[in-house]
Amino acid sequence: MAPDRVRRISGVDDSARSRVVVPLVGARELVHAAGLLTSGRKGFWAWTRVAGDAMDLTALGVALSHRTGARRRRLVGITGAIAGITLVDVLTAVRAGRAKDTDPAPGARGAREGEPMDLTATTTIRKPATEVYAFWRDLENLPTFMAHLEEVRTTGDRTSHWSASAPFGKSVEWDAEITGETADERIEWRSTGDAAVPNQGAVRFVPAPDGVSTEVHVALAYEIPGGAVGKAVAKYFGEEPHQQLDDDLRRLKQVLETGEVARSDGAPWGKRARQEFPQRPAQPLSDAELEKGAGA
Repeated sequence: MAPDRVRRISGVDDSARSRVVVPLVGARELVHAAGLLTSGRKGFWAWTRVAGDAMDLTALGVALSHRTGARRRRLVGITGAIAGITLVDVLTAVRAGRAKDTDPAPGARGAREGEPMDLTATTTIRKPATEVYAFWRDLENLPTFMAHLEEVRTTGDRTSHWSASAPFGKSVEWDAEITGETADERIEWRSTGDAAVPNQGAVRFVPAPDGVSTEVHVALAYEIPGGAVGKAVAKYFGEEPHQQLDDDLRRLKQVLETGEVARSDGAPWGKRARQEFPQRPAQPLSDAELEKGAGA
């Protein structure tokens, strides 16, 4: 509304360039204001303001190198004011980002760091509850179907040490203890001490209506390393936690019903993210397999 006055106060030259640039800066600020007031992407618009502030500080720095006397003093004052505004804008942008992190994603609660994420999944296995319970209770069996687990080592009747893979090729470790169990029915556990990944879980083994199979109900709660950022990165690389748990139970079903995780000749290296559960390459049938097929 008053570009000439702004130029005089700030000590900017009255030139053809300044008569264009100063109104454009004002228009840019109005666009930022409109975005902040009307858009749901507060964090995005807050960071665009920070980028604009950086541009202003750069321009003022260049101008300072060519000014002396009263005009330089006015520019110093203006630069200090813009620096203060930049600090406020940065704090606002960071706060807006944190506020966004507190919004739970669909199907998940607690995506922010320091608050556990709750996961649930269920599968039905054509084996009696006694057998399924015994397999899970031997915690060292868990890495055979849980892709993210590298090792579970039993350290006592109710204690164990766990190691797991994390994004970017990292590993995390923690100790855990069984906090409750009923033979053939349920197992509950939690991490202990200063765990790298604080977590707890429970699994129930419920006889299925067919009188032969077992329904396995799993509930987990744990903190993803990196909070919402870690979750987003993991999802990008095909490691979304809910899908992981569903896949784990699918592999548990395969292990208990067939004795191994089903291999796909079409995808010999499994998921690209971690080349988990490497699968054998395609190969001709053996003579025994050919004879078996002919007999069938």
